Amino acid sequence: MSFVQVHPQVQWVVVIGCCIAAAVTDLRSRRIPNVLTGPMFLAGLAWSLAVGGWSGLGDSALAALVLAIPYLVLFLIAGGGAADAKLMAAVGAWLGFHEGVVALVCVCVCGAILGMGYAVIKKQSRGVLSNLALMVLSLVWMVMGRRPIKEVAAGFPDSKKMLTVPYGLAILTGVCVAAAGARLAVWGM
Repeated sequence: MSFVQVHPQVQWVVVIGCCIAAAVTDLRSRRIPNVLTGPMFLAGLAWSLAVGGWSGLGDSALAALVLAIPYLVLFLIAGGGAADAKLMAAVGAWLGFHEGVVALVCVCVCGAILGMGYAVIKKQSRGVLSNLALMVLSLVWMVMGRRPIKEVAAGFPDSKKMLTVPYGLAILTGVCVAAAGARLAVWGM
């Protein structure tokens, strides 16, 4: 098996390994350290350049941007930390655009399931659904150009009153689901 045939497995192993470290840290301290996300991001860009040349680097940078944007927007509007955005950028840098978008969708679905499960356990599902509806509606109005970002941010609930989950766990779970799907695709299932 040549080096080029091995690299998708290397990418997924690196991403899953870093996401495990991020999830464990997030569960313990509710933080994902820059010392993990920064080197992971830079190594992903370097890997992509080494394996795919300049087009590989471009694909990696585009994926990092696309995966980070949703979490960056949430950070700017709802507050909290930007660690999720940085971790997703690093995931994108390693996986590239195609696999990165699949991972993003899986992470979003896993995050929604985890969040709702956590809300049910905490007996706060009604409030969480209400907040979620308000956020989605506000974001839709903003994207349509009907409300400026400052108005949208002002309409969000106070971040100190919102139920939060360690999203590193959702990122890990979503990345694992995406990796399993990628593996099944390779096997032709």
